[in-house]
Amino acid sequence: MSLSKRELEEFRPVIDKTVQKFLGFSETTLVVASLNCIDKGYDKKKTISKLSSILDDSQAEKFAEKLFSSFSEYRSTSKRSRRKRKDADISEDVLSDSKKSKKFVEADIPEPGIPSPGQLSSDKIKEMMMNAQKMIQERKAQLNIPASRSQLMSDAMDKVKKAQDLQAKIQAQLQNAGLAGATLASATAAGIKAVQQSQPTPLILDEQGRTIDVKTGETVQLSHHMPTLKANIRAKRREQFKIVQEKPPEEISDSKFFDPRVGLKGATRARRNFKFNERGKFEQIAVRLRTKAQLERLQNEISYAAKRTGIASAAKLATIQPKKESRDDEIPEIEWWDHLILRDESYQDCDKAEMLEGITHLVEHPAQMKPPAEPTKEVSIPVILTKKERKKLRRQNRTEEEKEVQEKVRLGLLPPPEPKVRMANLMRVLGTEAVQDPTKVEAHVRAQMAKRQRAHEEANAARKLTTEQRREKKMGKLKEDTSLGVHIAVYRVADLHNPAKKFKVEANANQLFMTGIVVLNRECNVVVLEGGPKQQKKFKRLMMHRIKWNEEKAAKDEDDEDSDEEEKKTNKCVLVWEGTAMNRAFSEIKFKACPTEMFARELFRKHGVEQYWDLAYSGAVLEATGDD
Repeated sequence: MSLSKRELEEFRPVIDKTVQKFLGFSETTLVVASLNCIDKGYDKKKTISKLSSILDDSQAEKFAEKLFSSFSEYRSTSKRSRRKRKDADISEDVLSDSKKSKKFVEADIPEPGIPSPGQLSSDKIKEMMMNAQKMIQERKAQLNIPASRSQLMSDAMDKVKKAQDLQAKIQAQLQNAGLAGATLASATAAGIKAVQQSQPTPLILDEQGRTIDVKTGETVQLSHHMPTLKANIRAKRREQFKIVQEKPPEEISDSKFFDPRVGLKGATRARRNFKFNERGKFEQIAVRLRTKAQLERLQNEISYAAKRTGIASAAKLATIQPKKESRDDEIPEIEWWDHLILRDESYQDCDKAEMLEGITHLVEHPAQMKPPAEPTKEVSIPVILTKKERKKLRRQNRTEEEKEVQEKVRLGLLPPPEPKVRMANLMRVLGTEAVQDPTKVEAHVRAQMAKRQRAHEEANAARKLTTEQRREKKMGKLKEDTSLGVHIAVYRVADLHNPAKKFKVEANANQLFMTGIVVLNRECNVVVLEGGPKQQKKFKRLMMHRIKWNEEKAAKDEDDEDSDEEEKKTNKCVLVWEGTAMNRAFSEIKFKACPTEMFARELFRKHGVEQYWDLAYSGAVLEATGDD
């Protein structure tokens, strides 16, 4: 028997209570399973078989009995509640019918002279008029309409008199016709409408167009009609806003910076007209492009001829070389070695006596100085032993340590060590004890072996370096002492735009704790590295062998006719110079993009090593001209 959703929702808390009483706690899976069984209309046996997957067989039988008993109780209670609801509905229908029938019962007609229950008395009419007066005053206060108190009182009294006269007339007519009670409701409604709908006062104007009161003849200030609906209020606000927009604000117009001649015009879209090109315009553009292409072709031919003859290399080297003050064939007024001795600027003006004034027969012996790269302490060369000698030395050291331990045991400073028992020498070491209780002896031997193994591992762990110590040891191997001199290497690379190769250069320089600079230029890429001899050896191998500079070189397709004749440039790395210096010129490895040759040279000059750039750039120029 399937249940409706409402019945299932009502029956769910009943099942939850039975589960909680049966198990001692709530179980949602059991509640859902029992609900499914009841909904699908299973009998007791099928329900027990379904619940046996969650509970035991005995528990499933007991729980099924309780479930069906609670379901039968729920059914009986639900039937009673339905009957009560039906009885209540029937009683309500009867009451409503009786009320409807009472509406059509004839009303008792009151005797003449006695006021009917629906008739308004004079006191009630006064109260009604006072309330209407209060509401009018509140409404006018909200709308800010000025009104005199005497005028309002006179209007109210007029309305009250008119209402009383109408009521007296209606009552007299009803008494004459004998239908006072039957038509009482319609008469009262007509009287109320007559009171509410007062006649409009006549409008009288004077010569100047002002309103005049009929009784007194004085001018009356009429109240302006204010819109009450939201639509009327919005329309009025819209009109006010338009008026404000048409006129400029008073502050701007009164200001001395405001020019009334300037018209405020809105943004208007310009009309699109046809644009006709003049005759011959595109022909001129085509001629210009052809002449430009012809000039480029001529320049390429001239540069190719200059490369073959060697004029281009000489011209470029002339621009690289620094300017000299004097020519090579020019004889100076005085030589540089005599400049410090002679006071004059030429040999003709100087006197021989003055010339020999600073020269004596004494010989100056300068103090002897050590070379800058020589260490202050003598370097001791370590003795390298052979494998046989190292074994012998280790054996001797171990025997000496063992003898010291034996001496301490003899003196009583240390306890005697336990016999080193293994499973192999068990019978030989213990003897009769192993025969008496072999299980106990074997357990003792295994415990001793585990103890020795644990002590060995703890000693290894104590000797093991931590992560920080390992990192410091590795850094100590890579770092080198450069206080006595720095080894420097200068490399030139044709193309260094590949990010992977740039990353390899930077990462290896940082890992080897080297300093320097990488200058990226269109014509010449220079890599300068400073460090120790071991660091330079590893970095040189990286630059010259490990990095494949020519791989993944994208060949650029050119549209010119001479593109096949020109040789394709191969990317490669060249070691320009390597040597030593006293101090480092750079603090860290940096990448700098220099658009021009002068910018790159100025960068090196700031660090005092412009000769590196001159050497590398001159080699690049010679290589480009084909004189390398």
